[in-house]
Amino acid sequence: MTIANVGERIERARMAAGLSQRALADVTGISQSTLSRIISGDRPAKMPEIVLIAEATGHTVAELTGTGTVADRAVCAARATNDSDMESMREALLHFLELSDYLDDQAIPAVV
Repeated sequence: MTIANVGERIERARMAAGLSQRALADVTGISQSTLSRIISGDRPAKMPEIVLIAEATGHTVAELTGTGTVADRAVCAARATNDSDMESMREALLHFLELSDYLDDQAIPAVV
């Protein structure tokens, strides 16, 4: 993931949402000059900024950062000793990972 790629994704998300840079700046509270530098790739976007932009444009953080879906990123190695169905165990794991990813997208910290 490069800075320019994130900027390009944010620009596409902004345009798809029908927002001008000024409108996106107003909705997110990010100054228009900072937003312009992020979009052009001159400045990396901070995660809280990406979360705000994702909310304002109706996109996910994963879409803006190009990190893909949870299922795309999840790699697991497991062994069942009781003849459990490995695919159903993987699906259950993905549900928890998707919930964790959603909470990260919403900037809700995990509580331990």
